[in-house]
Amino acid sequence: MPKLRGEAFWKETLRSAHYVVAPMVDQSELAWRLLSRRHGAQLCYTPMLHAQVFLRDANYRRENLYGDACPEDRPLIVQFCANDPEVFVQAALLAQDYCDAVDLNLGCPQMIAKRGHYGAFLQEEWDLLQRMILLANEKLSVPITCKIRVFPEIAKTVKYAQMLEKAGCQLLTVHGRTKEQKGPLAGVASWDHIQAVRKAVSIPVFANGNIQCLSDVEECIRKTGVHGVMSAEGNLHNPALFEGRNPLVWEMAEEYLEIVQKYPCPLSYVRAHLFKLWHHTLQVYQQLREELAKVKTLEGIVDVNRELKLRCQEEIANQKEGEKPKEGLPFFHWICQPYIRPGPKERCKENGASGTEKGVRGKRALEEEDGNPELLSKNKQKKKLRNPNKSFDPSLKPKYAKCDQCGNPKGNKCVFNMCRGCCKKRAFKETADCPGHGLLFKTKYEKSLSWQSSQRVIQTPEISPRGAVAVGETAVLKETGDS
Repeated sequence: MPKLRGEAFWKETLRSAHYVVAPMVDQSELAWRLLSRRHGAQLCYTPMLHAQVFLRDANYRRENLYGDACPEDRPLIVQFCANDPEVFVQAALLAQDYCDAVDLNLGCPQMIAKRGHYGAFLQEEWDLLQRMILLANEKLSVPITCKIRVFPEIAKTVKYAQMLEKAGCQLLTVHGRTKEQKGPLAGVASWDHIQAVRKAVSIPVFANGNIQCLSDVEECIRKTGVHGVMSAEGNLHNPALFEGRNPLVWEMAEEYLEIVQKYPCPLSYVRAHLFKLWHHTLQVYQQLREELAKVKTLEGIVDVNRELKLRCQEEIANQKEGEKPKEGLPFFHWICQPYIRPGPKERCKENGASGTEKGVRGKRALEEEDGNPELLSKNKQKKKLRNPNKSFDPSLKPKYAKCDQCGNPKGNKCVFNMCRGCCKKRAFKETADCPGHGLLFKTKYEKSLSWQSSQRVIQTPEISPRGAVAVGETAVLKETGDS
């Protein structure tokens, strides 16, 4: 059966999905997808997967896609980051039997994407993108889709989208921000860009950006004419967003933890989800925030969640009639609601003009962090809490000898004075051993030769009609009395 394309693919395979959970690194795992689907999500994406790692690492494939079979987790789109057509397609071929489409990430704006040369940092390389999508469209049995960020110019964004469509993209998700708009600089996503793309292409379009509640979804569809709307942050703070509800936080947290019991995932994922769900409450109960950060078992996380629930229920019981939410929140902190990330101006006002008012410091000079708890970053303060004996004094850090080849720290016992990566290349090239890195190319080669030699000698003898014994390819005359 030929694969469906464009509108037919969206209507039949994706079941005309309007409500979409975004691909989120370490956050849109199976357990969270199932929770979101229970509460209105019609289509989910996997977290962004690294195509090269997916191709070479069976454990990575099993942990991220090949794990527990779950029929409820469909329709599903698997997203990859990649910058090589062959690698991308080979990884997608390994994933296509477990999903309904494969998505190429062209929207990640983070520094890791810049270093790895993928995501939004490929948006100027149109020839490469055309080759990647053309090859994927030719080889895969499922459709290829793309998620992009916009250019500042609407006209260039439209040409970009049309190029992807022409190459074979069957569905386009448009995040209405540029790659520079991230973190405190995120700002408002441009629905004008999304509307222009929707009018310029004939394939289905999803919108991403500015989605905090169901009314935002409805307004976005009305203004842009898109087929569906994707949510990331809004979904993380309220998994019932697509139902148009704002449930009690502990209801969502308890339901999610129950799903995790059945479909386990790394503890870091679970902790991150609870930090998002309980975001506003953890501003009130700072001690429980620290406990959630330090706990090392799922049972421990369940206990912290239970304590947060009890604190909130106690607060509700003592609530005065007519009392309103504090801190300018639309709801009380124990109700699922959006988190509006403050922009740089708001942060500046919060911190004071110099960045030192209200007890909040400006940026630290690197040399200041000498172990003084008052000068450590928040991340290092957390590490200090987990391990009070840990020191961050730069003078106490070990001085590493550099690899002769690349400048990275070399192995202390490396026979070539190299890091493991460089040592492995050299040892393989020269068929040598490096016990310090556990590389035994020479030893294994010699064992292989020895084994092959023994196989040639140790064969089952076959007696020939003329009284010879065949051993491998040689024949030895038997003692028969003949001279």
